[in-house]
Amino acid sequence: MSREIVAGVDGSPESLAAADWAAREALHRGLPLRLAHAWRWEPLDLPLAQDPEAQGRAAWAVLRGAEEEIARRHPGLELSAEVLPDTPVAALLDTGERAEVLVIGSRGHGPVAGFLLGSYGQQIIAGATRPVVAVRSRDGERAEPAAGHVLVGQLGSPEDSAAALGFAFETAAARGASVRAVRAWSLPALYAYSPASMRLADEAGGLVPYEEKALREALAPWREKHPDVRVEEHVELGSAGQVLLSQSGAAQLLVVGRRAKRGAVGPRIGSVAHAALHLAPCPVAVVPQG
Repeated sequence: MSREIVAGVDGSPESLAAADWAAREALHRGLPLRLAHAWRWEPLDLPLAQDPEAQGRAAWAVLRGAEEEIARRHPGLELSAEVLPDTPVAALLDTGERAEVLVIGSRGHGPVAGFLLGSYGQQIIAGATRPVVAVRSRDGERAEPAAGHVLVGQLGSPEDSAAALGFAFETAAARGASVRAVRAWSLPALYAYSPASMRLADEAGGLVPYEEKALREALAPWREKHPDVRVEEHVELGSAGQVLLSQSGAAQLLVVGRRAKRGAVGPRIGSVAHAALHLAPCPVAVVPQG
């Protein structure tokens, strides 16, 4: 895998914001940035759009326009651009396999709002094997909080959240930022807590100390690997999505893990990632687990 950041561009304000965010992230990490525009000729309804050469020139114009703008904004960046001859989902998933991070544009808030290239964004996020960052147009324009942290959700066992925690610590280390790790918990239910888990909670001194201990144990290897990264821990009663969103106001980036699921209408990314992508006030990184 080559070490680079890849940003998908399609000429929209959202994709330019994604490219700008990706450029800053590439500079933080000391990596090159590659802009990718997916285009494959297909006959269109408009008579003047039937010419594949004309469509190809239009595709390159979109890409070159984004490349020139990013080069102007970030003159010290190592930058390249590529038209990918495939459908957007297939092209970005393929190129994302070889990337450190894949960055796409997001069209904003709301339970039905799509991402870059309409509903393609959710398919990309659900199918990617590398971290995908979704950026809204206003995220590209706003300055990152000077004292902002990288917010990450820690759910389940240390193994369940290892990929998300690792990405959060790497990102914070590259930015000189802190990590705020959040673990949400709920009141025990007969179907959720076994006698063994309740015994462990009793040994820890109660449910809250038990959850705090679980968070400390999950963070331990990443603290050791990144000793210069300052870490804040937060344990709160509530649903994971609501707790993370309540903590995201001052975050530079929100990091969540996901396990891809399939539903009746296509790929699903899980309720926590779904809530973060649609409602968080900052860019959101979705990191595949396992």
